[in-house]
Amino acid sequence: MELRQLQYFVTLAEELHFGRAAAREHIVQSALSQQIQRLERELGVALVERNTHHVRLTRAGQVMVAEAKGVLRSVQRAVVVAREANADAEILRVSVLDASLDSMPQVLRNVQYNHPDLVVDRLEASVPAQYRMLADGSLDLGFGNASNAPSGISSEVFRLDELGVLIAMSSPLAAGDTLPVGALADVPVIFADDAQAPEFNGFITELCGAAGFRPVRYHGTVQSIRAAAYLVVQQHCVAIVPRSCDLLMPEVRWLPLTPAAWYPWSLMWLDGHETWPVQEARRSARALQRKHRWLNGDSRP
Repeated sequence: MELRQLQYFVTLAEELHFGRAAAREHIVQSALSQQIQRLERELGVALVERNTHHVRLTRAGQVMVAEAKGVLRSVQRAVVVAREANADAEILRVSVLDASLDSMPQVLRNVQYNHPDLVVDRLEASVPAQYRMLADGSLDLGFGNASNAPSGISSEVFRLDELGVLIAMSSPLAAGDTLPVGALADVPVIFADDAQAPEFNGFITELCGAAGFRPVRYHGTVQSIRAAAYLVVQQHCVAIVPRSCDLLMPEVRWLPLTPAAWYPWSLMWLDGHETWPVQEARRSARALQRKHRWLNGDSRP
């Protein structure tokens, strides 16, 4: 088993499409397919279901992708440690949660503009994984909804992000300018895996409960917002995502929910380990919050 096979598999799990996954990894589709098949042969299990209409993770694939991400994070951690041992430059190890979300990238752009010599190592990790990494010292700064943060983890809310629905442009639900939460009562909604995003899934479930119904969960789960968007395009389901989700996909439309709902984004760090790069990130987040009124129910831009 090779690290590149794990990386290819994780990318495929996020995209749920061989062509797009191959493009992200800068290889041809046939090479990606061969590497996935080789990985499956080595493991002795099928990781993905394939047909002409969809790619879907098997149960073994869902378990494997979480483990593969852990292995890749460990390798990335080893690289960081090696750099730290061989360089005087300060390093900030930070999670951006999902590449489609623009809040943390904006914070980090400001930090690096003010401190061009600061080395920033970014990774994508679920909020539960971030708690573990903050605790074991392999992460300096986390990002997400900190409502379930364990003791020993400090946090600061810096953005209230308006929630809306990603809908296929061809769907009748896409005709208006907003969408009542109640209109989703009988519509399948795609969720992330509960072990990976319990705080977001719980928030959505409570939002629907306040409108008098339990959401109809689409029968699969996704590893990324982009993967959810591709299922939306195929009209299998809708996805509830924040306004800050930066997706350029002409086939889908984002509509704000009514009544308005706001998702809290926080920076997170380990108590007693607020290094100067973490302090700078907090200052940057506060400056952006004031500039864009992120805590006043306004999620622009």
